[in-house]
Amino acid sequence: MATAQPVRLFDDNFLRVLPAPLREPRRAWLAIPIAWALSFLGSIVLAGLVQWALPEAKSVEIPKLPAWLIITGFAIFSPVVESILMGLALKLLQLWMTPATAILVSAGFWGILHSLQVPIWGLAIWWPFLIFSTLFVVWQQRGFWTAVGVAAATHCLQNLGPSLALAYPQLF
Repeated sequence: MATAQPVRLFDDNFLRVLPAPLREPRRAWLAIPIAWALSFLGSIVLAGLVQWALPEAKSVEIPKLPAWLIITGFAIFSPVVESILMGLALKLLQLWMTPATAILVSAGFWGILHSLQVPIWGLAIWWPFLIFSTLFVVWQQRGFWTAVGVAAATHCLQNLGPSLALAYPQLF
C-alpha cells in the first residue's frame, strides 16, 4: 500500500502568507531556521508594540535559578513538552475543525495560557505558537514525532536566546 506524497498546505487561506518551506514537509533544515527567524522577529515586534502601548504593564519575572536549569528548562525541556502537548491538542482540534482554524485556536490557547502568569505576555507569545502550530500540522504528514521534532526544534531556538540572556550573569 503506497502512502500519499506529502503536499504543501495552506495555499487557499490566510496562512499562504507564510514562506513555502513552512507549508511543505520537505526540507526541515530550511523550514526550522526560517520558522525561527519569523517567530522570533514577530515576537520581538509584538513585545515592543505591547511595551510601547502599555509601558506600565507587569513584565515576566523569572525566578533566580542556576544557569544550567534556566537553559535546559527554558530552551530544551519546556519546548519539547509544550510541542508534544500542542501536537496532541492539534490532532484533537482537527477532528472538529479545519487545519487552519485549529492552528488559530492553538495559537490563541497558548497565548492565553502564557498570559496566566503575566497578562500581556500572551500578546507576544501567540505569534510564535502560530508558527509552531503551522509546522506541526504541515509536518504531521511525515508522522507525529517528526512534526513534534520540527516544531520543538524551532521552539528550542526561539527560547535559546532569552535563556542565555537570563543565564548570562552566572556564566560570565
